[in-house]
Formats: sequence, structure tokens, C-alpha cells
Amino acid sequence: MKRGLGAMIGVIVVLALIIIPLLSSYNGFIQAEENVEQKHSQIENQLQRRADLIPNLVNTVKGYAAHEEDVLGDIAEARSRLIGANSVQEQAEADDSLSNALSRLLVIAENYPELKADKQFTQLMDELAGTENRISVARMDYNEEVTNYNKRVRQFPSRIVASIFGFDTREYFQAQEGAEEAPNVDFEGTGD
Repeated sequence: MKRGLGAMIGVIVVLALIIIPLLSSYNGFIQAEENVEQKHSQIENQLQRRADLIPNLVNTVKGYAAHEEDVLGDIAEARSRLIGANSVQEQAEADDSLSNALSRLLVIAENYPELKADKQFTQLMDELAGTENRISVARMDYNEEVTNYNKRVRQFPSRIVASIFGFDTREYFQAQEGAEEAPNVDFEGTGD
């Protein structure tokens, strides 16, 4: 009887030694995954903030630069793509398109001194600049969290737990190829 009890206690101890680290690792993955989701939602919040600022900015510019419809149309299209993006990659691509279109808008604003002096335009540009900074910080925080998560998914022995429970690596928020270069703005044929 004592022998059976000792064997049963031994089995329980061995199972506990296996199950406790397994549960701990699983819970760590859940926490890491939630951290990644939280950081991604911060990017989405800031992208939405910027998307909400854009219509006011475009309407302000329209009054001064009515013949710059191409740029204003590009901004509207890029904004729509950003709002409809379903993946991190789609968001990054739409974000790059919107940033390029906004850069072209800023170059256009340089040609309209009255626009640059407009209080509403200046205020919107300040808000947009602040939002761009927040987006940059949110991307950096997200990518840092993805790095931590991906390391956990790929390192041994947590890799075993990741494969058992279906935890996969996550995508980084990356700019499109060539996004580091300033957009080419051609004003030939525009203006009065």
C-alpha cells in the first residue's frame, strides 16, 4: 500500500513538473500576444486620428488651391485605403501612400502664402505633425513588442509550446520599399 502511494505521489510530482512550466509558458504567450495586439491598436488609433484630420485639411486647401484636384484625390483615395485596411501590411502600404500624398500637399501649400497664413490650416498642420509623431512612436512600440513575441515563439523550449498551441510569428509594421525617398512632385502644367 505504501509503495502504491509513493508511486502515485511520484507520478503527481512528475506531472506537476511538466504541467506547471507548460501552463506558465502558455500564459506568457497569451500575455505577449495581448501586448502585441494592444500596441497594434495604438497604431490604429493614431492612423484613425490622422484620417479624421484629413477631410478638414483637404477642405481648407480646396478653398485656396482648387486646381490641385489630383493631389486632393490621391489623399482621399489613400485615406479610404487606410480606413479599409485589414492587415498590418495593408495598413503600412496605405499609410505610405497617404504620407506621400500629404507630402505633395505640403509642397503645394508652399505655393499659396495665403493658405500658409490661414489659422485653420496652421492649426490642422500642427495637429497632423503631432499625430505623425505619435504614429512613429506607436509603430516603434509595436515593432518592439512583435520582436519580443517573435523571439519567444522561435526560441527553445518555448517554441514547443508555441507549436502545440498554434502561436505563430507576427508581422512587423514596415514601410514600403522606397518609402525612405522623398516623393517626386511634378508641378509642370499646374498653376496659373
